[in-house]
Parts: sequence; C-alpha cells; structure tokens
Amino acid sequence: MDDQPVLDPLGALRTPGDPAADVYLTGTVFLDIIFTGLDSAPVRGTESWARGMGSSPGGIANMATALARLGLRTTLAAAFGDDMYGDYCWDCLHSGEGIDLTPSRRIPGWHSPVTVSMAYEDERTMVSHGHQAPPPEEAVPTCPPPARAAVAALGRRAGGSAEHDWIAEAAASGTQIFADVGWDETGRWDPADLDGLRHCAAFLPNAEEAMRYTRAATPREAARKLAEHVPLAVVTLGSQGACAVDSSTGETAEVPALLVEALDPTGAGDVFVAGFVTGTLAGWPLPDRLAFASLCAALSVQEFGGSLSAPGWIEIASWWQQVKAYAGDAVGNREALCRYAFLEALLPTATRPWPLRRAVPTIGFRPA
Repeated sequence: MDDQPVLDPLGALRTPGDPAADVYLTGTVFLDIIFTGLDSAPVRGTESWARGMGSSPGGIANMATALARLGLRTTLAAAFGDDMYGDYCWDCLHSGEGIDLTPSRRIPGWHSPVTVSMAYEDERTMVSHGHQAPPPEEAVPTCPPPARAAVAALGRRAGGSAEHDWIAEAAASGTQIFADVGWDETGRWDPADLDGLRHCAAFLPNAEEAMRYTRAATPREAARKLAEHVPLAVVTLGSQGACAVDSSTGETAEVPALLVEALDPTGAGDVFVAGFVTGTLAGWPLPDRLAFASLCAALSVQEFGGSLSAPGWIEIASWWQQVKAYAGDAVGNREALCRYAFLEALLPTATRPWPLRRAVPTIGFRPA
C-alpha cells in the first residue's frame, strides 16, 4: 500500500478508554478474479476475451478494506486456507491494508473460496466455488472483541440462528450493529429472517432486497416499513442514489447518485456501507452520511474489483479538488460543490491528480 497520509475521521472523538477496534467484521474471504472490458455477457459454446483482468481479496474483505482505507481501525474474523490464495489474501489484508486479523484463523488443508466476476453492461455476473471451513475451526470467536461498531449479514442461514448469536452479544456490550443482507436464493424473502434487526442500529439493504422483504411497492415505502423494526433504515437505489428513514428522530433524507463511467461495480455496496459507517461513527448529519457513502461507491466503480477499488482519503480529496476546479463547467459539478461542501473542513490538503490509476495485483509474480 502506498505511503500516504491517512485522515482519522474519529480523531477528535477518541479517548483512552475506547476499544481498540472501531469496526468488527466477520464473514467469508474469497479470492476474487475480475474480468472487465467485456462487450456483452458470455454466450454458451463460445470463447470471450476480456480487455482487463485483476485479482484481489473479495467477499467480506471488500468491506474490511474500504473501512481501513477510510482510517477506521478494522478487525476481521475469517477463515483463511493455507494455500497460495490464502497466503495472498492474508498478506494483502494484514500487511497491505493494516487490518487486524488476530481473531482470524489459518486452516490446514482447506482451500480458499474463489469468485470469478465478469463486468459488462454496467452490471456484473459472478461464479463462486468453495467449501465450508471444517469444524472446529470456527471463524467467529465465541465472544467478539469490543468495538465501536460491527457490520453483520442478516438473512437465512443454513446453520440456523446460532450463526447470528454474536450479534446480540456484541449489541449488549455497546457495539453499534450495522446490518446488510444478501440475495435470498430460496425466493421466500421471509421477514422472520430479519429477526436480528432488533439488535441493530441501522439496516442497509438495496432497493430490490428491501421491497421483497417488506412487500412494498417502492423503495421509499420499503424504507418506511423497515424503520418500524430498526432505528435507521437506509435503502440504496443504484443509479438513483439512496434514501433513509430515521425512526428515532422522524428524519428522512435522500441523495442522488453521482454520474460516473463505471468500469466494475463489484463491491460497490460494501464500499457504500463502509462510507456510511464512517460518517455515523464520526457523528455527521444523515444527509452528509448518505452523500459520503454514495461518493465512496461512485469512486469505487471506476476501478477494478471490490477491495482494490475502495477509495481512501487521498482519492476523495483529489475528487473534491477536481470538483472545485471545474465547478463552473457543468451543472453536475456545481451541484456536487454544494452537496459536498462539508468535505472542505475534513480533507487532507496533499492530493495527487484524479482519477488515480491503481496497481492491479495479480497472483503469480515473484518478488524481485
């Protein structure tokens, strides 16, 4: 990782008695192999060539990396295989991103899960393969470490509700729980699968997930229904931005998405959550949190992969300098100048030209 200044968004709030971790995460780390530059979806019986390819840690590593690059002290509990893929992912997260892997485990004889992601037509298709880590090597500690916040995945789990027991324990200890949810392949979309919301401070599904779980006709109606079960409901609207309902205050907010040329949307939802968690822990107003999360997601889709593309403060500061420099050239720039004015007092002054070109790690190169 480049030696560059890192802004601490919680610097003014830290006290000697704070927990060592700002955010605790647990989940599956995949090796992601990302193909971009496909003109269309692969067709059965043919061979397609992609103009771009990269590899990086994926799965829960997307969000862990996004949080760490925003300056939050991030702890990850996950299982890692002892193959070359596992070595690569561990080194990228621990040495490259500074993520605390103390509660994570290396499992002898277990090969790392792999996802192939193909980006085309502003969307992506993924194929994954992996095996459940063998017992008793559970990735989640019986007692999660103290943290300001944790991000939890709700929804139906093959192992039953016991897989979510740590959420209640963490919430009882004072940790703010931010929840998201995955696609329900069973098609049931049973609201009972979101029972864990009673322990959560916020829930951040996408529009399709929110509407299916609530049976609502629109994403905004779904946000209102979800806010009956959790203090803060945030629904991402894709190219339309995001909306939120805070049931504890009655406040609602909505921000439009930034219009950018997308290279690869892999992990954009994870980056959005990371941006929103950062703003929440820093105590920002709800509209600013939504706008910041949307900005982080917009910057991420312009680069390869989920964890590779997560922006840090230098990328955000460079984007802001670009907006200010060209504010008079387009309506979009003038709107961004107004919407993101809160960044002016936060950002580091040292910037590099934007957009930045990241190095794309690829497994197989040997050290010189």
